[in-house]
Formats: sequence, structure tokens, C-alpha cells
Amino acid sequence: MLINYEKVTAHLQDIRTGKIKEGLTLGIPQIDEYFRFKPSSFNIVLGHSNTGKTTIVLYLMLAYAIKHQIKWLVFSSENEAYSIIRKLIEFLEERPIQDIPQKQFEKHSQFIYTHFKIIDANKTYTYKELLDLCKVVKDAWNYQGLLIDPYNSLIKDPKLISSVGGHEYDYQATTELRIFAKKNNIAVWVNTHANTAALRITHRLEHDYAGHPIPPNAADVEGGGKFVNRADDFLVVHRYIQHPTEFMISMIHVRKVKETETGGRPTSIDDPIKLRALVNNVGFSINGVSVLKKIIQPF
Repeated sequence: MLINYEKVTAHLQDIRTGKIKEGLTLGIPQIDEYFRFKPSSFNIVLGHSNTGKTTIVLYLMLAYAIKHQIKWLVFSSENEAYSIIRKLIEFLEERPIQDIPQKQFEKHSQFIYTHFKIIDANKTYTYKELLDLCKVVKDAWNYQGLLIDPYNSLIKDPKLISSVGGHEYDYQATTELRIFAKKNNIAVWVNTHANTAALRITHRLEHDYAGHPIPPNAADVEGGGKFVNRADDFLVVHRYIQHPTEFMISMIHVRKVKETETGGRPTSIDDPIKLRALVNNVGFSINGVSVLKKIIQPF
């Protein structure tokens, strides 16, 4: 099948004349300058284990849900459904769940139910099986964002991998995830782990974080560079978990933005987006101000 040339040239005309539709913003300049929510995009998030990738991603998802009423489908095999919902409710209230009044708990629970649906992770899926399920849900519930957390929790089809090999299998999977995003007008976010070798690379002595593991590079994804090659946007989430004073700061390094015309750009090497965890890990702040409180209307 050939491309629709008129559609392509119309898109180029929009870029040329500055009429291209930009991705959705949060009204937080420190985030919006580098990253936007973009429909039909394929996004990879990379990080070392236990550095808070899922927490940061859920927080951003909730922010876009509040600001733009984005609905999300979530597949997270490493987290129980109640743990995800609890975290989202705590983010909304910025208090531990034990301290949330019943009325507020019910209000927040309803918001989460309206904007988030969670796939039962007590069943295993290949990427094809998961995408088939996601399409069924899309037909029944018009969500705009999909989180797969993490990619390596998807089992590999033994027949397919035996015929094409591991490298080609992952390349085919990322290609089909990207096509799914484009065909269904869904922003697909995929969390990935860094390989173990990357964790052994530390900052040099002259660096502010000397001796601590450096943020992983795009090529450090388990499975190799095919992930960054297929991604529209590529983010690295990092936290210096053993640092005595900055272990509460999560850093988002935006490594790739394929279409800067629609908003966003890569962050500088040593100048990531910095989010400081609130007390009790119930949210994040930038420059001392809660991110959600800057977004949220009286909720």
C-alpha cells in the first residue's frame, strides 16, 4: 500500500506555516519545554531497577488526566492493581491513604475509575495478545494513553522467536507497538529496564555525584538500541537512591524528541527535569511547589 501523498504534503504545509498542532502541555514550563503528551506517539521510558520509573510515569499520566481528561489503559505486571490505584489516590490528595477522609477518598476513587482502567496482570501475554486485548478495550472504552510496564514482562512467542531470533523479535514487537499507536490514535508509553552492565558505570571523581551510577544511555535498554530507534520520544528516569541528601529527587532526562515541531526537545546532559518527592512520597514538587497543585483546579 502506498502513502497518501496529499495527506503528507498537507502535514508538511502545516509545519511550514506554523499551523502544526502541538502536543498537550501541563502549564509547567520546566516540563512542557521538553516533553508533551502527543496522540499517536510511541514513547520509551528507561531506567535502572528500583529508581521510581513507574511512580514518575503514573504521576505524569495523572497530571495529563487532570489537565486534559486523558484516559489511560494500564498493564503493569510488577505492581498489584490496588497498589497502582492507591498511589494515584494519594497523589490526588497528597496524603497517605490512611489520612484521607472518606468523602475525599470516594471522590478521588471515582476520578481514577473514570480515567484509568487496569488490565489484570495475573495472566501472561505476548505483545500480540496484549495488543489484541488493548484493541478490544479501545473499541469499548475510548482511551487515549496506554502504559506497558515493563516491556520485558511480556512473554515471547516461542514459535516466532525461534523463526526470527531475539533481536528481530524485539524489533518486530516495537514496530507493531508503534503501528498500534498510529492506527488507534493512542499515546503508547513503554517502561524498560536498563541492562545490568549499565548499573556498574559510575560518575567520575570530579562529578557532583561521584561514585554513584550514571543515568543509563539509550543503548543500555535490555534488548539494545532498537528501542530508541523506533521511539518517537525517549525518556530516562534516574534517581541517586544512595545519595545522602538527593535521594528524593527524581530526574527525567529527555534523550529524544522525534518531532520538535509539535513541542518538546531533549534536555541537556547534566540538566534534567527535576522532581522532588513530597513527604511520604505522595507526589512531587518543582522549585518547592506541588506539580499537581499548579495544574489542578478546585478538585
